Amino acid sequence: MVSKKVYPSKKGFIVYVLFAILLIIEISYFFNGLYLSAILCLGLTGVIVFPIVFNTCYSLNNDDILNIKCGFFMNTNIPIASIKKIEPTHTILSAPALSFDRIELFYGKYDSVVISPVNQADFIAELKNINPAIEYITKAG
Repeated sequence: MVSKKVYPSKKGFIVYVLFAILLIIEISYFFNGLYLSAILCLGLTGVIVFPIVFNTCYSLNNDDILNIKCGFFMNTNIPIASIKKIEPTHTILSAPALSFDRIELFYGKYDSVVISPVNQADFIAELKNINPAIEYITKAG
């Protein structure tokens, strides 16, 4: 049984590109005398972007529940027993994943979620340990 194991989201290059763009915008506002705009941009970054980047994680709980948390916007519980299949994906669709090195979990009748845990192999092994019926489809290649 898993006590509570937390897997942070892997952070891809796009996260760092976003930070660089926001930093350039904030600096340009400041040096052009647009102090209010610089403060607003910094505030929005702090309120929206930082919680997503530093608070996106996937937790395996005692209750055999996978909790997916992404900033203030998502806090979803999925029974691990309902997960049917896991397969790698590089979709660019919006998801609680900060990297393009992603896996898609299929659960319930028609539901799926795309995530990007830092240590995918360990994460998948933990899920399969709890629910051996999970089918894992490896990358073709």
